[in-house]
Amino acid sequence: MGFTIGAIGGLSGIRELHQLRPGGRRRSRASAATAVAEYTGLWGWTVVPGARAARTAGGRTECSCGASVCPAPGAHPLDASLEVPAGATLDEAGEAWAQVPGAALLLPTGRHFDVLDVSESAGHRALVRLERMGLPLGPVALAPHGRAWFFVAPGAAAELPELLYRMGWDDAELDLRGAGEGEYITAPPSDLGGRGPVRWLRPPTLEGAGSPPQARLLLGTLAYVCHRSAA
Repeated sequence: MGFTIGAIGGLSGIRELHQLRPGGRRRSRASAATAVAEYTGLWGWTVVPGARAARTAGGRTECSCGASVCPAPGAHPLDASLEVPAGATLDEAGEAWAQVPGAALLLPTGRHFDVLDVSESAGHRALVRLERMGLPLGPVALAPHGRAWFFVAPGAAAELPELLYRMGWDDAELDLRGAGEGEYITAPPSDLGGRGPVRWLRPPTLEGAGSPPQARLLLGTLAYVCHRSAA
């Protein structure tokens, strides 16, 4: 599988994961492995184990990576070289995830899909418009910090400035960005940075998970709604 324990923050990361699991709903190892296997086996996506964050008694956020000052607590890979590849079975996912108990599920963008990131309010309005127009849609996730993630075909993040230019939106102040190669998003139902779980607004489907839409099909509506939201 190519999943080796390597050095997760020098093994201290694994020990910290045991100590920093947030309260509330705690997923068992079995259920976490099942979620990983769903992403890899059913949707055909690679999963990377991510750090977790928890609030201390003093209200400070600590990251399971063990760094004294972490720039993105609970929102980054434990080690980018660790991954459960697309196509992994439940047994393979369970074996891999047993090495990183408590890890968050991260999805690398730029491989199977890119993400168009907009505000939650704009995302809700755009999703309604896009569904009414009958345009092809991929999964849409909602992050706990008020962002909506539209899954689109890989390459969208790199092409975004050119696409916006062609559509006449290059001069507009838009709360819209792309996540592509070398970036990661937290996958439902994992917690993002101690803020709460990521959830689906529009879950993956067997038909759409492997062939997300081209960004240009959604971008006009997303840009328009973002522009109206800022007005």
